[in-house]
Amino acid sequence: MFVTPAYAQAAGGAGGALASFVPLILIFAIMYFLLIRPQQRKVKEHAKMVEALRRGDQVVTAGGLIGKVSKVKEDGEVELELSENVRVRVVRSTIAQVLNKTEPAKG
Repeated sequence: MFVTPAYAQAAGGAGGALASFVPLILIFAIMYFLLIRPQQRKVKEHAKMVEALRRGDQVVTAGGLIGKVSKVKEDGEVELELSENVRVRVVRSTIAQVLNKTEPAKG
């Protein structure tokens, strides 16, 4: 007739399983809105900036080189002119910032 403490503790465990997942779900939601979503937005903006590169833009590479775009190639490369007669090829994704944007020619 007497209920042992083990049976008494097991009776309230049904609602506890769901309640133990609520903090995990909240942590994931906070991580998504504070870390994952802003990073995805930044990646999309960088890809849009790199796709909009054109001849004459002044850019900064991830390595710190500042140069003017002299040729945009289709295979993911850009040719930069660092100074007169000094040209280097860089991968498009290594361009970190566009300093001066040229306007398209009016036709």
